[in-house]
Amino acid sequence: MDNKDAEKLFFIPFNTGGHWLLLAINPIREIVYYLDSLGNDWTTYPDMKVLIDTVLQAFRAQRDIQTSRRGANSITWIKVACPQQRNQIDCGYFMLRFMRDTLALGRLKIPIDYFDEFKCAFYTKDQVDEIKEEWCQFMIKLNVCS
Repeated sequence: MDNKDAEKLFFIPFNTGGHWLLLAINPIREIVYYLDSLGNDWTTYPDMKVLIDTVLQAFRAQRDIQTSRRGANSITWIKVACPQQRNQIDCGYFMLRFMRDTLALGRLKIPIDYFDEFKCAFYTKDQVDEIKEEWCQFMIKLNVCS
């Protein structure tokens, strides 16, 4: 990666063992955007944070980026206030919707209060059904379900 990659986001769908959430990571700037449709803080999943921090530190080391002792812990975690699910089963669809919204807007940063274009406290049933339909169509095109 070089300077032109400084504004790229990498999406990490993360399963905590029973719940899907989305991490959008800018590895050059060492920013992790945390989107959780249950509203939990990343401290709820300490193993996840240790894993992602370790990966970013290894990435830094591979690029031979020198940091001070204080800078070694300079990874910024940003909890994004995103739409919340009203049940215990739609987290995967919410995670897909967060990813799709970001890609559709072509944004390189995710605002702390989510995107104005998609800001709401909860997705409607139609909004969740829309991402379910898109996912089904995608899987059919890949011939995964044959």
